[in-house]
Amino acid sequence: MKNAWLKVATLLMVLSSLAAAQLGSSSKLTAQVPFDFMAANKIVPAGELAVRVATMDGKILSIDNTEVNVGLFSSVYREESKQAASHYSLVFNRYGDRYFLSEIRLEGSNIFYRLPESKAAAELRANNVSAMQDIVLASLR
Repeated sequence: MKNAWLKVATLLMVLSSLAAAQLGSSSKLTAQVPFDFMAANKIVPAGELAVRVATMDGKILSIDNTEVNVGLFSSVYREESKQAASHYSLVFNRYGDRYFLSEIRLEGSNIFYRLPESKAAAELRANNVSAMQDIVLASLR
């Protein structure tokens, strides 16, 4: 009986830590992005970016540049990496001088959100333009 209670308590602790590691609907991730970029086939100007969960299932994110009132919604796929992220961050794929938001990583979690590849990024990749990854640190508010 004690063993069963221990298993239940352990399971509850693990589930609560997983829930805490996800981007919650009441919180937002903010970052100062120093370059224009593309997300969901739309150009977002450089500036302060706010990312929030837009749907209850967490499959749609709201991405807003609060300085110039540009916003969009993007579907995302939740994936897992082998190790937990060391910071909240936005990951951009850079092809030449063009940037594309590709991932959102959550500090202390191996869960991350991947955005679908835009048409422009797919064309650049198909033309064998080499890609670099740029990471912009963010904070949770």
